[in-house]
Amino acid sequence: MANVKANKKKKKETSSFRKYIGIFWKLFALGIVLVVSIFLLASWGLLGEMPTFEQLENPETNLATEVFSSDGETLGKYYNENRTPIKYEELPSNLINALVATEDIRYYDHSGIDARGTLRAVAYLGSNGGASTISQQLAKQLFTGVRSSNIFEAVTQKIKEWVIAVRLERSYTKQEILAMYFNIYDFNNNAVGIRSASRIYFGGKEPQELKIEEAAVLVGMFKNSSLYNPRRNPVGVTNRRNVVLLQMEKAGFINEKQKDSLQALPLTIDYHPESHQSGLATYFRMHLREFLKDWAKENPQANGETYNIYRDGLKVYTSIDSRMQTYAEEAVQAHMSNLQKEFDRQNEKNKTAPFRKVSSEEIDRIIERSMKNSVRWWEMKDKGFSEEKIRASFDKKTPMSVFAWNKKREKDTIMTPRDSIYYYKSFLNTGMMSMEPQTGEVKAWVGGIDLRHFKYEHVKQARRQVGSTFKPFVYATAIDQLHLSPCYELPNTQHTIPAGKHGVTKDWTPKNSGGKYGGMVSLKEALANSLNTITSRLIDKIGPEPVIDLLDKLGANTENIDPVAAIALGSVDLSVFEMVSAYSTFANKGVYVKPVIVTRIEDKNGTILYQHVPESRDVMSEETAYVTINLMEGVTQGGSGTRLKTDSNYAANLTHYKRAVTGYPYAFKNPIAGKTGTTQNQSDGWFMGIVPNLTTGVWVGGEDRSVHFPTITYGQGATMALPIWGIYMKKVYEDEDLEVSKGAFEKPEVLTIQTDCDTTSSENTTTEGGEITKELDL
Repeated sequence: MANVKANKKKKKETSSFRKYIGIFWKLFALGIVLVVSIFLLASWGLLGEMPTFEQLENPETNLATEVFSSDGETLGKYYNENRTPIKYEELPSNLINALVATEDIRYYDHSGIDARGTLRAVAYLGSNGGASTISQQLAKQLFTGVRSSNIFEAVTQKIKEWVIAVRLERSYTKQEILAMYFNIYDFNNNAVGIRSASRIYFGGKEPQELKIEEAAVLVGMFKNSSLYNPRRNPVGVTNRRNVVLLQMEKAGFINEKQKDSLQALPLTIDYHPESHQSGLATYFRMHLREFLKDWAKENPQANGETYNIYRDGLKVYTSIDSRMQTYAEEAVQAHMSNLQKEFDRQNEKNKTAPFRKVSSEEIDRIIERSMKNSVRWWEMKDKGFSEEKIRASFDKKTPMSVFAWNKKREKDTIMTPRDSIYYYKSFLNTGMMSMEPQTGEVKAWVGGIDLRHFKYEHVKQARRQVGSTFKPFVYATAIDQLHLSPCYELPNTQHTIPAGKHGVTKDWTPKNSGGKYGGMVSLKEALANSLNTITSRLIDKIGPEPVIDLLDKLGANTENIDPVAAIALGSVDLSVFEMVSAYSTFANKGVYVKPVIVTRIEDKNGTILYQHVPESRDVMSEETAYVTINLMEGVTQGGSGTRLKTDSNYAANLTHYKRAVTGYPYAFKNPIAGKTGTTQNQSDGWFMGIVPNLTTGVWVGGEDRSVHFPTITYGQGATMALPIWGIYMKKVYEDEDLEVSKGAFEKPEVLTIQTDCDTTSSENTTTEGGEITKELDL
């Protein structure tokens, strides 16, 4: 009986066990069905919008437009997000190994979801590591975004990430997923993507150049780039780097000895921010941005949409040479910082500083105009402030950062906005451009001393009086029309053009600077010493109209140039850009080549969208161009540009301070054609310098023409502008890879005009039609 009871009990227990087992499997099956259903619902978009197949194939990201120099360096970028994608092949093994070891050790073994990692995360409630694979993290970055604080929404997001991760694994190779993940991540400080991060945090390095410990720093930031920010949390970043190195050792990518030595290294960050207002060629990039916007409007995509330079990942190849651009910016900094010291010294006793020779009423108008053009004025006006309150705000002291000639190019101070206007007006500024005459390629472009604080661009945007740098256009026209020789002589006496002739309203008798008159002088000597008497005689003979016509052919905007005799002395306003392109024609044997700044534009896939086609035209004969060059060589042989040929013996006789300001000695031995220019009251200083394959123009002056040196000693082009050319060219010649010519200008095969004045007879000559004739009646 007992056995029967025992058997019944055992059968009952077995039945109960089977019942529970059945329930378990039903629940398990139900769980599987539920999980599968949830995944299906998610994939169908019923748990929220899911990316389409097309979106998975082409995930939408903002790609920066990258600007390259002619020698292959990155000059800068235009972006909403500073992201420049790179291919898997461009990722070094250090980066890949560090990422896999730290974020997803079984990356190559799963298909988007790491089952073992997921079970571990569930079992330990996430305390022993998370379960997100690299593919899931990429899915989150691309499509689901920041994790929600709502538990239900967070779980839903996780499920969607699982689904998307699997889809990504089916759509892309493991290598492509790694590249996408590196390219998508935001490392902060305008560093979006691994290439930007590498360049910004490690001194412009490309990812391939990263050392193991540097790669570990960047991979460590994947955990939380805000927390592990090298600039704000160096201790935390160092610790996190060492964790990555430990993981690499555990995974077998490095040995223990390597790990220990690398962990012992100090954190070394070489921060190089990339922004629209920092880096190399900032003013050039500002001008280029407008060029690209205009190009995009005129060249829509196949679907009719306009290219967006901030997100479409264009590649823009420019004519700028990064080495020459660097030398140009260094030359500007070296000279302008010293020149500013002298300018400030001479303004110490100037009661109207920084203005000179101007009434208090005019100063008030200048300040008023500046106030109304300021950001402060317009922002307050937009907010509805009355004009009275706006004006009052300009007289309240406020903390601000202003420009200064120091390492940071900035200093913190407290001053009123009105005083800040005076402060900024007191700075001399500059514009400089360097161009290859034969190709039109612009090699260097410096539009000012600092874009962050001085937005007005002085290469193409600004137009200033050119002074005596205009005279070669007059001489070239006279040579072309009259076949004059550089040896041709004229009397150095005052010459009057009567009222009614050549647009003169009253008798015009220009004077020479310094009042030097007397004797007969050759055209070469006259241009070298910038004698106004000779230039006035030439313009009287040929008239202003042919000169303006020549200038127009040389690419300058002549719409607002009146045909009056006074233009001969440089009363016209032109830009550095126009002057350099015009002077380049003389070096290019009379052929004008339109300046080029962009040689090619490609889309993100490498398809060529724009290819530069050179534009050129014959403007003057090769002989006229060469003779004009020969005339301008006299400027550096014995005229206002002679200091370019001075040596250390001459420089030793100058005061230490003047040597510092002027940049002596230069001691160039090679042929140089050039022309200095100085305008009324020393408001503008110019120097145009030419060697056979490079033309460079420099302007220096104040923002307002009433801001200038009190005398010609420092206020002339030979002191204000020429030193920048000299410092720049010394650096250029020291870099032999640039192959800038030190040779002579090439003579035409047929030269009928006498240029060697040492062999010219004492009688005044010209060679009209090859015949020697008496002096023209000029």
